[in-house]
Amino acid sequence: MANKLKTVSIDKMIDKHIGKRGTKKRETFENELRIDLLGDAIRKARQERNLTQEQLGELVGVQKAQISKIENSVKNARIETIIKVFDALGAKINFTVVLGKQKLAF
Repeated sequence: MANKLKTVSIDKMIDKHIGKRGTKKRETFENELRIDLLGDAIRKARQERNLTQEQLGELVGVQKAQISKIENSVKNARIETIIKVFDALGAKINFTVVLGKQKLAF
């Protein structure tokens, strides 16, 4: 008799191993995931414009190492630097702040 594999959605796996939505652990996980996606977006935009990390750093006024850190983990980057990076890449950014049930877009 063959074993049947059970298919489980990614949401159920995250609920089981990280925690359900609304829990502190889940919110931390979701926020870190969004931050990682921001670094990926910077890397992809830089590569699409055929810029090296060093070249982008020169446009922004920071060292290559800072660009590398931003692409790999935006957690320690200053928001002003991130805005300068997107500006140098000619990318448009939008911020949304959620206060309770109210959404504020910038």
